[in-house]
Amino acid sequence: MLRTIMCALRRVMAPDRPIDKNCSMTPRNSVSSVLLAIAAAFLPSVALADTLQAGPGDPVWMHLGANALLWAHIGGGAIGMVTGVVALAVRKGQRVHRAAGAVFFMAMVVAYAIGAGVAPFLESGQRPNFIAGIMALYLLISGAMAARRRDAKAGAPEVIGLIIALSITAAGVILMQMGSASSSGTVDGSPPQAFFLFTIAGAFAAAGELHVLVRRQLSNVSRIARHLWRMCFSLFIASGSFFLGQQQVFPEALRDSVLLYALALSPLPVMLFWLGKVRFDDWRRRRV
Repeated sequence: MLRTIMCALRRVMAPDRPIDKNCSMTPRNSVSSVLLAIAAAFLPSVALADTLQAGPGDPVWMHLGANALLWAHIGGGAIGMVTGVVALAVRKGQRVHRAAGAVFFMAMVVAYAIGAGVAPFLESGQRPNFIAGIMALYLLISGAMAARRRDAKAGAPEVIGLIIALSITAAGVILMQMGSASSSGTVDGSPPQAFFLFTIAGAFAAAGELHVLVRRQLSNVSRIARHLWRMCFSLFIASGSFFLGQQQVFPEALRDSVLLYALALSPLPVMLFWLGKVRFDDWRRRRV
């Protein structure tokens, strides 16, 4: 099963590279294989826990498994956010950008897969986190595919993406209704307004998949725009989860401060800037 997953990931990240019948792994992919194997092996060890921690009376292997998942999740998220900022800051298409993007992809796959995979097993409500993890993974993988598949035509990946995007949109609508009808006014501690994000992002992603399926093949500008907004929005999910969802790790003076909100939302204006630049540069080239 793990070999199948890694072969699929390799085809996404490097479709132009030959793959033998045994789908041999490069050193870079081997790192991802080890991390994903650890996550898959220890997922059952945290089942029915309130947080990603083993209980006091649980055996040692459960504590080790929970700690491995926790630190892989934290480490993947931290490395992903740092390399994501680097990828946004440097010149696009150059070696540094490609290297930072590759590390960002692998680190975030680990972080999001653990977050989405563990959430259903926790006793405390984690439905928003589960959907956020699935959405982040979907945007991350489809964004990476947009960068790599330069001459690819629409096909099964876009159909699967459309199904996922529509499911995310529907989940957002359902959770908004559940939150509004709940006596607490929330779903698993999250207000209905929070699920508006799922609805908007899911609908926008679904429209993008439909656009690809109808056109059958994207122009270079549309492909780059697809890559940009999906990777940036995936980074925004991580920054929002950290700076707003984990405020207890910051000094009390910073909690609920404008600074944390600015850091959480920062990928969005950067995304808008690069999208505008891509469109403007294309318009300027066509006028020459």
